Amino acid sequence: MKTSIIFIIFNRADTTKQVFEAIRAAKPRQLFVVADGPRTTRPGEAEKCTATRAVIDTVDWDCEVHKEYSDSNLGCRKRVSSGITWAFGIVDRAVILEDDCVPSPSFFKYCSEMLDRYEYDERVMVVSGDNHLFGQKEPNESYYFSRYPHCWGWATWKRAWEKCDLEMKQWPEVRRRRLFDQYFWKTSERYYWKSLFQYVYDGNIDTWDYQWVYSIWANSGLSIVPKRNLVRNIGFHAEATHTKGDSAYASLKAEVLDFPLVHPQTVIVSVDRDELEASLRVKHSGSLRYPLNKYASSMKRLVKKMLGYGKTA
Repeated sequence: MKTSIIFIIFNRADTTKQVFEAIRAAKPRQLFVVADGPRTTRPGEAEKCTATRAVIDTVDWDCEVHKEYSDSNLGCRKRVSSGITWAFGIVDRAVILEDDCVPSPSFFKYCSEMLDRYEYDERVMVVSGDNHLFGQKEPNESYYFSRYPHCWGWATWKRAWEKCDLEMKQWPEVRRRRLFDQYFWKTSERYYWKSLFQYVYDGNIDTWDYQWVYSIWANSGLSIVPKRNLVRNIGFHAEATHTKGDSAYASLKAEVLDFPLVHPQTVIVSVDRDELEASLRVKHSGSLRYPLNKYASSMKRLVKKMLGYGKTA
């Protein structure tokens, strides 16, 4: 595999081994490993981090391995984002996998071909390996274009990642002028994302991916979504940072994509599929990465403000 891989790990050797085996089968020429450090408040975590990092030492193919290991705990927001930025200081494109995202063999070839095909198309900012439609509305083509980027196995270019704004500096202006309203067809979907972005902007979630979504939309970017789901998330359990408990999304299997790929004739958002994904997100709201009910009271207050009840929108 010519395309470099960025592998993000932390303290779960068991899941890391499963993802590593998929990477080993792909045999990338370059592997960038980003690891966060242990939390001082968690007894035994230092040993877990050490055991997880030991998995990387078993690379047994011709591969240039770059390591960016933190001694202290930086948290999801800073560690993941700084790690990706570090890797893009060396390469201009990469596939990104976290330690609980197991891809099918099709995933790597699909990502590589998409990175080649849309390298200079500024409209396209993400190649997603996930399809969250649960087998519904499968297109005739091998993939479609969406407003929704997913990060359980994805790929991008340095030119796109350079537009990532972790601080969401323009969010107050975007919100005031309702600039994102153009992306949604239902009022409930607008308020969902507005309240969620506000929650992230206020620093209530230690994450990087919602800022990435914000940055993509702020630049009118598109995501490529495969016709079938290509990555299985095995990280839904009590020790996970965010994906705790049961989830309908945990049932999504890593499927096979047929080659040669069949390309869409136009670079246009599949509105019908995005609408379906939005409705499925509501249906499986208890299965979201950050379940709505976890922040129910805060988000309800935000929604009320946006509706004008709080007079502070």
